[in-house]
Amino acid sequence: MPPTITAFERSPDGGKGLARDTRVRWALEEVGQPYEVRLVSFAGMKAPGHLAIHPFGQIPTYEEGSLCLFETGSIVFHLAEQHAGLLPRDRDARARAITWMFAALNTVEPPILELTTARIFEAGRSWAEERLPLVKDRVRAVLGKLSAYLGAAEWLDGAFSAGDLLMVSVLLRLRMSGILDEYKNLAAYVARGEARPAYARAFAAQFVFNAPS
Repeated sequence: MPPTITAFERSPDGGKGLARDTRVRWALEEVGQPYEVRLVSFAGMKAPGHLAIHPFGQIPTYEEGSLCLFETGSIVFHLAEQHAGLLPRDRDARARAITWMFAALNTVEPPILELTTARIFEAGRSWAEERLPLVKDRVRAVLGKLSAYLGAAEWLDGAFSAGDLLMVSVLLRLRMSGILDEYKNLAAYVARGEARPAYARAFAAQFVFNAPS
């Protein structure tokens, strides 16, 4: 039986591919693994059945036989370990790719998520106008270092890996802010990720359920 992932019944982003199930779909497409999707409503995410799989009531989850996983980093890492295509065979290169997975989720994503919170959920607060530039500066501080490291390289460490998959997925959240375009090599890096056939398939699969009617 193919594994089953969960996804929003209707994603808040309207199908832009920013919901985290897209990352898992992308990984599954990269390794050529068929999968099934169970759509979950916001109410359903708080139901006991879903909480038994994801204690924090979020998506995505991953079910493969008796194995149940949550957190995109964990799911992508599991897929990369079980199937060829997302982690190098060389021991050191493999370790570096895993390091970039952690860097994407632990170093780069937090300030980007903070920016999303500041721009959308805190926009009406009296102090929002003063706070927003500070948040943007924290994002730029991280992107500046990432841009300097990437330089003119195609991917973070040689061939495309799970580290690139998660990093591109994280950086995609910046597109609407315009900040990504300030770093031409990072914008081109994200575009290369989006151009991968596996990403196109993953994006199309989630868009089916989220396209504006």
